[in-house]
Amino acid sequence: MIKFSALFMLITFLGCDSSGSSTDNGPVVTPPVTVPPVVKLTDDELLDVVQKQTFAYFWDYAESNSGMARERYIPQDPSFDQNIVTTGGSGFGLMAIVSGMSRGYISKAQGADRLNKIANFLNTAERFHGAWPHWINGTTGRVIPFGTKDNGGDLVETSFLVAGMITVREYFKNGTTEEKAVAQKFDTLWKGVEWQWYTNNQNKLFWHWSPNYNWEMNFPLEGYNECLITYVMAAASPTHAIAPAAYHEGWARSGGIVSAKTKYNLPLILKHNGAEEFGGPLFWAHYSYLGLDPNQLTDKYANYWDLNTNHTKINYLYAVANPKNFKGYGANYWGLTASYSRNGDGSIGYDAHMPSNDKGVISPTAAISSIVYTPLESKAFIRNLYENYKTETWGVAGFYDAHSQHYQWTAQRYLAIDQGPEMVMLENYRTGLLWQLFMNAPEVKQGLINLGFHSGKYGF
Repeated sequence: MIKFSALFMLITFLGCDSSGSSTDNGPVVTPPVTVPPVVKLTDDELLDVVQKQTFAYFWDYAESNSGMARERYIPQDPSFDQNIVTTGGSGFGLMAIVSGMSRGYISKAQGADRLNKIANFLNTAERFHGAWPHWINGTTGRVIPFGTKDNGGDLVETSFLVAGMITVREYFKNGTTEEKAVAQKFDTLWKGVEWQWYTNNQNKLFWHWSPNYNWEMNFPLEGYNECLITYVMAAASPTHAIAPAAYHEGWARSGGIVSAKTKYNLPLILKHNGAEEFGGPLFWAHYSYLGLDPNQLTDKYANYWDLNTNHTKINYLYAVANPKNFKGYGANYWGLTASYSRNGDGSIGYDAHMPSNDKGVISPTAAISSIVYTPLESKAFIRNLYENYKTETWGVAGFYDAHSQHYQWTAQRYLAIDQGPEMVMLENYRTGLLWQLFMNAPEVKQGLINLGFHSGKYGF
């Protein structure tokens, strides 16, 4: 832009007086002022903006004492539940920090320092036969009950955390002295989980154990849902491994996990618990697969790439069909999964959105975290939200947790378990980094082999 003084000198030089008329050639015609067009971000620029902003959840808004991921963050009320940290969401956060270091959002020294703080905290936090609880007080390390009887070990949340630990270990294992020390701390922590204890002497894993209520919650891990990674971690343990029979008889229900159903001409492949017509909420295609690479991954029950891609496409096609006529649903506005939700009175609640439980609420994490399966459809969603609904949906840690065009409503808050998969799957889509680190861990490979998996991509 030409400054005013320079512009005046230029006018004088061209023979114009201050009245705007030429001394030689008549009046000067002032060119029209044109506003430069808004330059749209390229796809890669857009993904980087979203990934970097989402990373802030795990870096800028983590719990200060522990370094762990807060269960939730509400920008309008940052003190709300500020000391409640989440085990599973922190596992996703460990992977997010690895991605952040790789992309230069933070330095490796900064990442190592934060990860060392997290490892030290987890070493002193309450554990129950090696498993951490769902919620922990980030100040004291004591369990915060998730429910009356849910005041002990949470094996599923622990498995999400452990997958992150292994990823960090693999990233740091050949690094500096400080990085190797962090890797060793996480290696020791994950090897302390007593997976076999959580079979309760049966051929299946159980989600919870409480020192007060023992096995009273009685929640066996039977497929299919988000818990595949729990069996993989339990089979991979070099210290407390489960027998393969627990996977085949418990998780796979002696073959009963397999489904012959189709939707929109796409096979569901496995029986989604309680959601056998369309498949369950989309986080079932995300949580287990942040480190576990479904590309070319098979066992005798499923091709896991086909399983997750079909699940995602069915969810997408449902939104395109839009049988309930919710405003906005379509090719660039889709994605049903568990997130904050809108209660009937307009207040904020929580719900497991899916085609069989559609409340007119879209969860950005659903489409964004599915980018590895549906890149074109996911990028169309991201661009629509960012370019057309940014003022409603965009905040300090990326897209808010839930949005509804139909009700003109937004849940202006965040959850660790929703922001984490966005960050991690964007990285996996762009580079495959977290998949490569996790899948090349020797214990992971051996655990998968023990359960009868094959991966053409990783050579087993």
